[in-house]
Amino acid sequence: MAGAAQIARRVGANLARGARRGVAALALPRRRSFWVVLRLTGPVEDLASPLFPFAGESAAGLLDVLQTLDAAAADPQVDGVLVRLGAAPMGWSKVLSLRRALQRVRERGKPVAAYADVLGTEGLLVASAADRLWLPEAGQVFLVGLRAESLFLRGLLDHLDVKADVIRIGSHKSAGDRFTRERMSPEEREQLEALVDDLFDELVDGLAAGRKLAPATVRDLIDRGPYHARAAVEAGLADACLYPDELEAELEILSPIPPPARPGPRRVCLVEASVYHSLRAADPGWCPLLAGLPHLAYVVARGGIHRDADPRGISTDPLRALLERIGRTEEIRGVVLRLDSPGGDGVASDLLWRAVSLLKREKPVVVSMGDVVASGAYYIAVAADALLAEAGTVTGSIGVVGGKINLEGLYRRLGVAKEGVERGARAGLLSEARGFTSGEREAVRREMSALYDSFLDRVARGRGLTGENLDGVAQGRVWSGARARTLGLVDALGGPLEALREAGRRAGLREDERVVVDVHPRRRPFPSIRGLLRFVTPP
Repeated sequence: MAGAAQIARRVGANLARGARRGVAALALPRRRSFWVVLRLTGPVEDLASPLFPFAGESAAGLLDVLQTLDAAAADPQVDGVLVRLGAAPMGWSKVLSLRRALQRVRERGKPVAAYADVLGTEGLLVASAADRLWLPEAGQVFLVGLRAESLFLRGLLDHLDVKADVIRIGSHKSAGDRFTRERMSPEEREQLEALVDDLFDELVDGLAAGRKLAPATVRDLIDRGPYHARAAVEAGLADACLYPDELEAELEILSPIPPPARPGPRRVCLVEASVYHSLRAADPGWCPLLAGLPHLAYVVARGGIHRDADPRGISTDPLRALLERIGRTEEIRGVVLRLDSPGGDGVASDLLWRAVSLLKREKPVVVSMGDVVASGAYYIAVAADALLAEAGTVTGSIGVVGGKINLEGLYRRLGVAKEGVERGARAGLLSEARGFTSGEREAVRREMSALYDSFLDRVARGRGLTGENLDGVAQGRVWSGARARTLGLVDALGGPLEALREAGRRAGLREDERVVVDVHPRRRPFPSIRGLLRFVTPP
C-alpha cells in the first residue's frame, strides 16, 4: 500500500504533467504535422548544460537527444527530423549513438535531412545517416582521415634539468611515457595503430553505407580531402548546395504527406527538439496514485577519478552517497551508470567498485560506456551486471602507473636549496627534491603490483576472464569497443538507450512498459520560457 508521502509525490507529478500538457497545447501544433529541428552545433555532452530562466538555448545532453529521436520516430504527428550540424567535435561513442538513432527514425518511415555550413569527420559520419545532406555554396566538408598523436616532454624536462621517476605495471601502460620518452614506444604505437584501424573501419563503413558508395571509393575520397561544397556534392558526400531560406521547400518535398493534403497557410511546420523533448518525448504519461510508475536511474560520471572534495571529475564520496541512496529507493528498479573517464586514483576506483558491487545486490546495474572508459574507470565498470560500449569507445588499460617529478636539478640551476630532517628510512619518498632510492622504488613497485593484482582480480570476477585470456587483454593496453566485445571486456555494443533497455529487462520490466528515467546529477526539467515561446522557427 502506498504511503501518504508517495501518493503526494505522484499527485505532484500528475499536476506537473497537467501543466506540461497545457503548455504543449500552446507550444506544439494541434492539428498539423511538423518537423523536429535538432541542433547539434556544439559539443554533445552526456548531461545537458545548466539552464537558467530567460537564458538562451542550452546544449542538450546526449540522452535528451536520443530520447527525442526515439519519440519522434514513433510519433505519427512528426513528419521528419531536420538536423542542423556544426563542426564541433562530438566524440566517437556519441557519434555512433546519434547515427544509430537517426537510422531508427528512417527505419520507421520518416525522412531525415541534415544541413551544415562546415562539417568535420565526426559530423559527416552523423549526417551520412540522413536521407539528404545539404551545404551552402561556401560550405566545406573537412574529411581528411583520422590521427591519434601523443605529446612527449622528455626533451623539455631535460632542458630544465627535471627528471620524471615513473614506475609502470603493464607493458602497454604508456601514460608515463609523456615524461620519460622523446617518441612513441613500440608498445604504444602498436595499440594506437590497432585503435585507429578500428575507428577508421567504422568511418569508412559508415560513410559507404550512408552515402551509398563503395568502401574503396570512400578511402580514396578521404585521401583526397578536404572538399568545398560543390566538390563534396560531385564526390557524393553531399546531395546539393542550398541556403537556409531554401530548406523549407526541400523539406516539403521530403515530407511523407503530399503538400496538397496539408492544411494551413504554411506547408512545413518546424518545432525545436528541446521543446519537443520537454513537452512530449520526456513525458512518461499519467502516474497511477496507488502503484506509481517504475523508475530507472541514469547516473552520469565523467572525468578523472579522485578522492578530493573538488566537484570536477568523479569524486568518491558524492558518487558513493548517490549510489547508496539509489539502492535504498524502492521505486528505482534498475540503474544505468554512464561512465566517461580515463581513470585516476586507484584507491578511489576501488571504493567506487565496492559501491557499485553493493548496489548490484539491490538492483541490476548496467554500465553505458562513453568515449573513454579506461584504467580506474574500467576497474569500476567491471562491478556491474553488464557493460555496453560503442564500437569507438576506448576501453581497457588494465594496468597501473605512478611516480613523481624530481626537481633536484632544476632547484640547483635556479640556486634553490631544499633540506629536511627525517625519521624513517623512507620519510622522503614523496619529496620532489630528489628521486627514488632503490629501496623506495622497490616499495612503490610492490604497492603498485598489489593494486595491479587487485585490478586483475576484479576483472576476472566481473568478466570471467582468467589465465592467458586475462593476461592477453591486460598489460595496460587499450582497445576499441568493437575489439573489446570480441575479447570479452564488454557484453554488447550500444549506447544509453540500449543500456536503459537492458537495465529494464534485467529488472523484469516489459519492453513496452512506461518508465520514468531519473537523471543524476539532477537538472532542471524545462527549457527557458523564451525557448518555449520560440517553438516554430525558420530552418
